[in-house]
Amino acid sequence: MSKVTVCDHPLIQHKLGVIRNKDCGTKDFRTIVSEIAGLMCYEATRDLKLEDVEIETPITKMTAKQLSGRKMAVVPILRAGLGMVEGMLTMIPAAKVGHIGLYRDPKTLEPVEYYCKLPADCGQREVFVVDPMLATGGSACAALSMLKKHGCKHIRLLDIIAAPEGIARVQREHPDVDIYVCSVDEKLNDHGYIIPGLGDAGDRIFGTK
Repeated sequence: MSKVTVCDHPLIQHKLGVIRNKDCGTKDFRTIVSEIAGLMCYEATRDLKLEDVEIETPITKMTAKQLSGRKMAVVPILRAGLGMVEGMLTMIPAAKVGHIGLYRDPKTLEPVEYYCKLPADCGQREVFVVDPMLATGGSACAALSMLKKHGCKHIRLLDIIAAPEGIARVQREHPDVDIYVCSVDEKLNDHGYIIPGLGDAGDRIFGTK
């Protein structure tokens, strides 16, 4: 079963409290979501492999470390996932970026695909799927299935806030994908929103209400 890592660093938890507040404006919300994504990236890349490389400092030659193995890709689930991309790229600037477009049917709460554009070599990369909210898990599971159809085998899912129902669904349908979150909230309401959550992340990032 996939591992769930709760990123509980004090800076993350403080910033999470700020964006949960209904009085947090669009500019601050967008900025802080990006900052949280960057901090989450530290945790999600903790086990990346390193290799030795010979370099020369201004003083002397030495053996330093550099990343080895697979290259990386960041894949946001549109549209809210876009708010996490810049923060991720601040930490891993050489990563390529793909996009998966899904919207949730308001009646069935199931995802409907409308866009998918991935790096040609995505199957050979370490893929970080980003979306601020993991609610029912429908969009996340659909995105993960799409990535696997494109040959991706090494995938991690990063969500700022998750509901237990969403985590359970991802673990059931994609037990090979590890999940990174900042908070596991109480539950979903009848409309599929996370309680206490922070509302519609896409609307709050882009100022569309």
